[in-house]
Amino acid sequence: MQLTFLGTCAGTPSLQRNVTSIALTLSHRGDCWLFDCGEATQHQFMRSALKPGKLQKIFITHLHGDHIFGLPGLLTSRSMGGIPEPLTIYGPPGLRQFVETALSLSGSFVTYPLEIVEIAAGELFDDGAIKVTAFSLNHVLPCFGFRIEQHDKPGFLDAEKLRADNVPRGPWFQQLKQGQSVTLEDGRVIHGRDYLGPSTPGKKLAIFGDTAPTENALALAAEVDVMVHETTLEAAMEEKANGRGHSTTVQAATAAKDMPRLLAECQAIFPNTELARDFAVFEV
Repeated sequence: MQLTFLGTCAGTPSLQRNVTSIALTLSHRGDCWLFDCGEATQHQFMRSALKPGKLQKIFITHLHGDHIFGLPGLLTSRSMGGIPEPLTIYGPPGLRQFVETALSLSGSFVTYPLEIVEIAAGELFDDGAIKVTAFSLNHVLPCFGFRIEQHDKPGFLDAEKLRADNVPRGPWFQQLKQGQSVTLEDGRVIHGRDYLGPSTPGKKLAIFGDTAPTENALALAAEVDVMVHETTLEAAMEEKANGRGHSTTVQAATAAKDMPRLLAECQAIFPNTELARDFAVFEV
């Protein structure tokens, strides 16, 4: 997986940074999900290596303008570009009204299947490969963070052991690769788990929306490989940041430091922290 930061600014864009949007590329084919869609996100998309036709899902953390004002333009441009693949948008209650009103009042439309799912905290879906869970955060509007978890990949099937046990080749090999049990023609029951090597742990990510410090942060980011956490103001402006539902630099780093698995990496507060910039790409 790969994270591409399309916008890393706060409430308004600057000449160097656009407002919030992050793309998660899922595979070598370039399939991707988008997290938030601030104004001009589609321009940032075109300036990156991402392909609009590969966009499958959009997750909106909350309904502040710097996180959603790019949606109508992106949705309609996708139609004008002749992209037929379906698109699903997940976000807080009110998202459907925003999208449908913007399209209706502007005389716009989409020509592909568009599904809008208004969410609450909890598991959003599990497609057998990836599970996504939403966590409530501490902001001035209902706001969510998203935990993305790949399922562990089964180990390789041990062909030598199968041959040694006189298990013939057949379509049941696919079932064995999934750890399932099969009954052979001679009546023997073969258990896939007995012929699989060690599984490969799936990657885990936590993508925060805007938030002041919250207990949910630990559950959202527990044992993840990568945590993406917003920080809007310096530590000296903690009261202002928290009052507006944001975190300071120190609070964001402290949230990472509080994860037991990451504690050993800490020096000072948390040196293994990187400041994302527009078009920065991180391998997961």
